[in-house]
Amino acid sequence: MAGLLAARVLSDHFRAVTLVERDLLPVDAQNRRGVPQGRHTHGLLASGRNILERLFPGFSESLIAHGAVAGDIVRESRWFFEGGRHVHPETDLKGLLVSRPRLEAAVRERVLAIPNVVRRDNVMVDGLEFRDGTVIGVRAAGETIPASLTVDATGRGSKSPQWLAKLGYEKPAEDVVQIALGYTTRYFRRRPTDLNGDSAAIIPPTPEGKRGGVMLAQEDDRWVVTLVGHFDNYAPEQLAGFLEFARNLPASYIYDVISRAEPIGEAASARFPASVRRRYDGLRRFPAGYLVMGDAICSFNPVYGQGMSVACLEAAELDKTLRDSGAHFARQFFARASKVVDIPWSIAVGNDLRMKEAVGPRTTAVRFVNWYMSKLHKAAHTDPVAAVAFHKVANLLAPPPSVMAPRVALRVLRANLRRNRPAGIPDRNSAAASV
Repeated sequence: MAGLLAARVLSDHFRAVTLVERDLLPVDAQNRRGVPQGRHTHGLLASGRNILERLFPGFSESLIAHGAVAGDIVRESRWFFEGGRHVHPETDLKGLLVSRPRLEAAVRERVLAIPNVVRRDNVMVDGLEFRDGTVIGVRAAGETIPASLTVDATGRGSKSPQWLAKLGYEKPAEDVVQIALGYTTRYFRRRPTDLNGDSAAIIPPTPEGKRGGVMLAQEDDRWVVTLVGHFDNYAPEQLAGFLEFARNLPASYIYDVISRAEPIGEAASARFPASVRRRYDGLRRFPAGYLVMGDAICSFNPVYGQGMSVACLEAAELDKTLRDSGAHFARQFFARASKVVDIPWSIAVGNDLRMKEAVGPRTTAVRFVNWYMSKLHKAAHTDPVAAVAFHKVANLLAPPPSVMAPRVALRVLRANLRRNRPAGIPDRNSAAASV
């Protein structure tokens, strides 16, 4: 996705764009080897949908016509945190639920239809072509593919750190948080009465149980269900074990549906040992004519569903950087991309570090934020302001500090005081509201 979106943006700024892909690209919506996550749960956050709509006008309606499920991410989803469901007011946070193969196929079709985009699939890049401090292309399939700008969007397995080291540049520092995540995904037939018409259920792992699950509506009247666990608390692929795992989640939303639903196809499992962020924004030297983006910069816990939307936001920053055409092009882009990554990184890493087994830096700030977020989620059981504040951040539409704005923090305080008030003591705010 990051590579396709980069190609779309670059097509507005360069005479020709060559899209190099190691897989033989399918002609329609199929899983492929280079996207091992394609079989698992995917959803498009409001921020990602907004940018895709700008890059490809009519994109959402086209996917909806093919069965994608659109809706209010807050109103039509069941978010379960801290022992209860978030209150679910109507909002302007519109997401899109669709399988990864279908979404990627739709983006790929539009990108490859751009006249100045050239497709080179089934080609493995072996290294960089470099001259006088500038990357001038890549080596692939025994030839050189020249370029005035080369973008590495090869994902978590990116070889850019090694390639840079061979050219005499420093490798980027890495922030790593060990989370030992494992997840198993199955598909089920979706019925109109499931979840009383809601389109999603999200049950994050708790620090104590370390188990959670996500269930999203998909095209072709299906549910995609991914059950997640940390530190050997992994869901079995076998159906009976999968159902039993779901039955023991902190909330019953997923089990109540899939225990009565028709299973479709076989299960798929994956392991994700650690969230990794490569700090290209901290490098003092970097070759001209070269950039890195997408999961090649940062790959974090996929349970939070932010990867595709981060790729969209980075593509938007790439476009801005190209329009600015500053003297320090890479430095400008990496600084902007870092601000994009800050939000999902803080959400994913902060929540994962609540588990004592997770290995990573627990600063005083992280501990305070985790304490506050627990209070915020409890307030969001009844307070729509607290709920919407969280979901704007989770959808990458507001910075994390916004959940601590005075208006929100005051409501969090009031809601938690009400929760902790001993029985028999009147709530002055509730009494006034009832008069």
